Amino acid sequence: MTQRRGASLTSTGISQDAFGGFDWGLLTGIALIWGSSFLFMAVGLEAFEPGVITLARIALGMLALALVPRARRPIEPADRARVAALGIIWIAIPLTLFPIAQQWIDSSVAGMINGAVPITTAIWASLLLRTLPGKRQVLGIAIGFLGVVSVFLPELRESSASALGTGLVALAIVLYGLSANMAVPLQQKYGALPVLLRAQLWALVVVVPVGVVQIPSSHWEWDAALAMIPLGILGTGLAFVLMATLVGRVGGTRGSVAIYFVPVVAVALGVIVRGEEVEPIALAGTALVLLGAWVTSRREG
Repeated sequence: MTQRRGASLTSTGISQDAFGGFDWGLLTGIALIWGSSFLFMAVGLEAFEPGVITLARIALGMLALALVPRARRPIEPADRARVAALGIIWIAIPLTLFPIAQQWIDSSVAGMINGAVPITTAIWASLLLRTLPGKRQVLGIAIGFLGVVSVFLPELRESSASALGTGLVALAIVLYGLSANMAVPLQQKYGALPVLLRAQLWALVVVVPVGVVQIPSSHWEWDAALAMIPLGILGTGLAFVLMATLVGRVGGTRGSVAIYFVPVVAVALGVIVRGEEVEPIALAGTALVLLGAWVTSRREG
């Protein structure tokens, strides 16, 4: 009896056509969930240490996925190591690095660097597939990144970024780019749910020591505890499933443009919920993000 080969390290999406309604729906869901996560994290940090928040959100996300029967479908032995690696480099390490890095850099700087995910994704895709991205994808990514920088530019003027904090976020972004590509063939082979359930289980194993150590320096507040529910179930459970589904359909490079909308949603919620002000350049940046995403979403001609 011959053993089936595991999934390749990456592949192109199953659809090279322009984004359809389902693809835009996935992108919108990702942006809304991850964009609102900043509010829930801010509430959680009022009582919990960063490691506790990371532990809580991954645990809740994994438990939510475990309740779905389809998520418990088996993964072939040949792919288990790759799923474990995905959980560590896509979930465990970045979700740990971001709160640590923000001890030395402003959240606006972290958000701007996070906007480089489509760029690192395109670079990894070129290396792994041994082919350059299409001109339309490159143009769309460039326009979108310019838009992200414009959204954060007003706060960047007063930034107190340090080399260490910037380096930690940059490392997370490099890992995000690799992960977006690794998720494509695994999602195409098994679907997002079985892959993400096991990936989050491995991520949980990695972050448990850090979270447990920081429990004594945290304290209980109901608002902070309740904020962990949407942060975990939606921000860590559902959003990763949506992202894996999107990149499986349209490829890592095109699917990663969903990240461009995260700061736009975060800024919009800041205005609506916290009464923050938005400068005109940020509004112009939002328009560039929309334009860049639309250009990237079109079929490469």
